[in-house]
Amino acid sequence: MASPETSDETDFGFERVPLEDKPQRVRRVFDAVAPRYDLMNDLMSVGVHRLWKSQMIRWLNPRPGQLLLDVAGGTGDIAERFVATPGTSAVVCDVNQAMLDAGRDRAIDRGHIGEIAWLCGDAEALPVAGRRMDAVTIAFGLRNVTRMDAALAEMRRVLKPGGRFLCLEFSRLEVPLFERLYDLYSFSVLPRIGAVVTGDREAYRYLVESIRRFPDQRELARRMEAAGFEQVTVRNLSGGIAALHSGWRL
Repeated sequence: MASPETSDETDFGFERVPLEDKPQRVRRVFDAVAPRYDLMNDLMSVGVHRLWKSQMIRWLNPRPGQLLLDVAGGTGDIAERFVATPGTSAVVCDVNQAMLDAGRDRAIDRGHIGEIAWLCGDAEALPVAGRRMDAVTIAFGLRNVTRMDAALAEMRRVLKPGGRFLCLEFSRLEVPLFERLYDLYSFSVLPRIGAVVTGDREAYRYLVESIRRFPDQRELARRMEAAGFEQVTVRNLSGGIAALHSGWRL
């Protein structure tokens, strides 16, 4: 995979596109799926994504007084889990206003009014002051940015010294035996579910392809270290279907 930072092109699924085209194309994908994004996550993962996100929050171990920035967190499910710890607060930042609107409406319906703020912004140029956040998270969003290394550097920039970064993302299976079955489900079943539920088969074809183009566990850890994170560790989830990457700004 060519690095977006060293090429005039980047990946949009399996397609190579000019760097300047990817943000608009990704935005169109999430505009299309925003109203039923969370329902699709439940259907695609048979609800397992909820367990992965709960593990993410348990590993983060929120404490009273902490402020979280959840990047690409438009629907707010990570932020809602974080602020379940009394005395915490969160900022949800997403480049897609439709996702933010869906997440904010849901959070208000659930009574989260003062604990969560909503901010439209780009992961590669976060509209947040440096050294402000106690924790930064990104769940299933890093593969959608155009310049991953720039986004990693930005997320480190806004962390306080001693702050922690966690990334939850689809990754590489540890058991090769299951790869064929996983590919069959991903490329044949998921786009059909997307077509029925959201009316947009192509959006879910892109999302499946973007998973396959994303760096594996070791490569993402290396890129986190290159961005300045220290004590980088990885936990595989569900045999490597997803992985949690942790890093600190020390």
